[in-house]
Amino acid sequence: MREVAVVGAGQSGLHLALELQAAGHEVTVVAERTPEQIRAGRVLSTQAMFGPARALERAAGLALWDGAAPDTGALHVVVGVDGQAALRFDAAPEEPAHSVDQRVKTAAWLELFEERGGRVEYRRAAAEDLARLAERNELTVVAAGRGPLGGVFARDAERSRFDAPQRTLAAVYLHGVGPAADLGPEAGDLARIHIVAGAGELVLQPGVTLSGPCMILLWEAVPGGPLDIFGDDPDPEELLARTRELIRRHVPWEYDALASAEPTDAGASLVGAVTPTVRHPVARPGGAAGPAVLGMADTLVLNDPITAQGANNAARCAARYAAAVTERGELPFDEPWMRGLFAAYWEEARHTVDFTATMLGPLPDHIGLAFAQAAAHPAVAARLAQTYADPTDFPHWLATPEATTRYLASLPALPS
Repeated sequence: MREVAVVGAGQSGLHLALELQAAGHEVTVVAERTPEQIRAGRVLSTQAMFGPARALERAAGLALWDGAAPDTGALHVVVGVDGQAALRFDAAPEEPAHSVDQRVKTAAWLELFEERGGRVEYRRAAAEDLARLAERNELTVVAAGRGPLGGVFARDAERSRFDAPQRTLAAVYLHGVGPAADLGPEAGDLARIHIVAGAGELVLQPGVTLSGPCMILLWEAVPGGPLDIFGDDPDPEELLARTRELIRRHVPWEYDALASAEPTDAGASLVGAVTPTVRHPVARPGGAAGPAVLGMADTLVLNDPITAQGANNAARCAARYAAAVTERGELPFDEPWMRGLFAAYWEEARHTVDFTATMLGPLPDHIGLAFAQAAAHPAVAARLAQTYADPTDFPHWLATPEATTRYLASLPALPS
């Protein structure tokens, strides 16, 4: 049994803590808020969990919302130009995705951890706290996401492609959203992804929140563009009002779907921006002679949510770290081990970074070709959807013009 501290009580930190606890380790979690405070607060993200990440939660006994959160069987993708739908297609991954409000999930996981005898210290940790925790524990892991503790880990300049946000973000959780004009009532399980040419994206993701099933709406706006109108952090009602006007102008086929929509609760909105960043995995917050701490998931590899990878990367990282801790036996959790563990995780995570960076920029011609072919060829649409579920496929067919051309040439001709 090893003594481990996990700083941060989100998707990655609690998954790791619960897996380590189940394996017999003595785990302390440092959390800023109690379950009651989490449930009473604002929404935390616009998460979507794809099949492979859901499987990791099931394997850990943490898939508490299978059957309660609506399954998303396919992506409905529309490319809009000047308020007109220029291209549309449906793309189904091999397994359905789902989305659980992080207020619901993290509060329940915190309670489960404590019910099983886990120790939680409710306070806001600072860098000096990390040094003290590292002195008391055999391993200290920082799962602080986008929080200030991420700053104790140095930015990896070679792997970090951006020094500013590529999108501004605005989200609201809604009840009462109907089907889009181009979809029938039976299409309620679709995630609706709209690319507004030159301006950004609009995503509508079915999910479950504190009050039951909902629709999670996310704007990804190019900074300074026509969709970038939420910088003053409006309340949920005002955010919805501005959303209706944006949809009327840019995505009119969704306008009637929001006619009866209303925010799910007073904390149903979230506004912000993310600078995609990769950080070095090890820090010594107490100075060069002090003990090392290890970062994980979004603390080290932070992506814009345009490809919906955050919660999925968190699950992958947590599962990998948990297995590595147990496999370590009684050997020390020294810095070479920490760096080797992150290097193994990076072999997966780098594909997510590449995929997300590509989708943030002006789409290259070969990506546009793949989208056009997805509208005509079901196999292309299915592979695109599965790339969201498993970005390690990205380099094999979508990362370069050569790979895309080679893949498309391998497909059987469509019947005329």
